[in-house]
Amino acid sequence: MILVTGGSGFLGGHLVRELSRRGERVRALYNTRHPGDDIASLPGVEWIQADLLDVYDVEAAMKDVDDVYHCAAIVSFDPRQRDEMLHFNPESTANIVNQAVEQGIRKLVYVSSVAALGRSGHMNKETDEEQEWGESGYNSAYGISKYLAENEVWRGVGEGLCAAIVCPSLILGPGDWSSGSPQIMTVVDKEFPFYTGGVNGWVGVADVVNAMMLLMASDIEGERF
Repeated sequence: MILVTGGSGFLGGHLVRELSRRGERVRALYNTRHPGDDIASLPGVEWIQADLLDVYDVEAAMKDVDDVYHCAAIVSFDPRQRDEMLHFNPESTANIVNQAVEQGIRKLVYVSSVAALGRSGHMNKETDEEQEWGESGYNSAYGISKYLAENEVWRGVGEGLCAAIVCPSLILGPGDWSSGSPQIMTVVDKEFPFYTGGVNGWVGVADVVNAMMLLMASDIEGERF
């Protein structure tokens, strides 16, 4: 049995579709955002409503699970959601990691973010997996929350958890553009009235899903990409 947290979200929804297409047995979690009609009745997929901040919900959801894709997170750059993100993203990940260790799952693939690598004022500096977090006024609340959440996964690795981490940049692709990184597409659709001085990375959602599934099937653990 494969567990996908955030199964009704943008990345999670694409992952659930691909796992179903490959004939896998999937338990997909959602909280307030119900799965759309296009994924609600996919073959082999069991949908469960769960609050990842509730340890009892997490314990029940992970029962008899072998592999876990942890995609659920609050993705926002709205200052009004700062405290919510800083609480939910690390705490929900801690609950997933704790149950993964306790229940002895085979492997966890965690969706972190390139924002969890930290940012500096050096705009021309390349960022890779070896970059270490540094305190900076350039780090967003979202980036801090994902850095703290990623640390929970590394803690789990130290406790014997088999896990790998992906750190995608802005994920683009077909689907709901009303929340998360795909919101940028609604801005692009209306056309930019300006050009920024910054730089960023972009990745297709199908490529992220493929990378996650390759990592899950591999012997790689204790690394991030």
